[in-house]
Amino acid sequence: MVYLIGDVQGCCGALQRLLDTIGFSPSRDHVIVLGDLVNRGPDSLGTLRLLRDLGEAATCLLGNHDLHLLAVAHGIRKAHRSDTVSEILGAPDRDAWIDWLRHRRMALHEHGWLMVHAGVPPPWTLQTTLQLAAEVEQQLRGPDLHGFLAVMYGNQPDRWSDTLVGPDRLRFAVNALTRARFVAADGTLDFETKEGAGGAPPGLVPWFEHPKRRTAGVPMAFGHWSTLGLIHRPDLLALDTGCVWGGLLSAARLVPGGRSEIIQVECEQAQRPG
Repeated sequence: MVYLIGDVQGCCGALQRLLDTIGFSPSRDHVIVLGDLVNRGPDSLGTLRLLRDLGEAATCLLGNHDLHLLAVAHGIRKAHRSDTVSEILGAPDRDAWIDWLRHRRMALHEHGWLMVHAGVPPPWTLQTTLQLAAEVEQQLRGPDLHGFLAVMYGNQPDRWSDTLVGPDRLRFAVNALTRARFVAADGTLDFETKEGAGGAPPGLVPWFEHPKRRTAGVPMAFGHWSTLGLIHRPDLLALDTGCVWGGLLSAARLVPGGRSEIIQVECEQAQRPG
């Protein structure tokens, strides 16, 4: 069986309970975690260890919190007061964990589903999404990771153009894949609003509801948006159900015929969103 799991964010205990609940077997099953493996939860290092030890039975996408850890590790960003990654940064094998993390995926198209951490801009096709994800992965795995992380941050450009090159192209791709929630009619991404779908400011819609989205015919799964809550449709899975905020950790079991089944466990971790 194949299982997709929403944002874990260092809630290792909840992840273990979820795997136990579904009766996960590395020899038989495969789990795909949709980014934000670490941070804000109580055991980020344990979460990485659990996922790495699953070997080829686990595929992990990178989310904004995972990229933040890479940036802090390379001195590009300062740790936030609410970060819970100090155990990773202080581990004797810290470099091995950072290297493992930077070799994870930015997007995946398998089992009939396109999977990202956050979103896909309206102008992108399936092929464009995978191409841009691969370009970012190449930078993350390349010899100048520090240089890439140094130009990765910022909200501009906030609208896709095929003419984008260099850092602007990569920065837009990172922001779209790991931070997107709302989008304007002209395709401009909004990076400020964190409310659920009903809290959209005038002129903005959730990225997956844009009428001209070119991936509309592709089943998609994503996380990142805890205030959105669970969406369980044949063509759309939103699986960040706020585990780290005292909510649930959710998995979708993919079953034949393009369907999915939801399995959830409670998470005792509770923090204020931020």
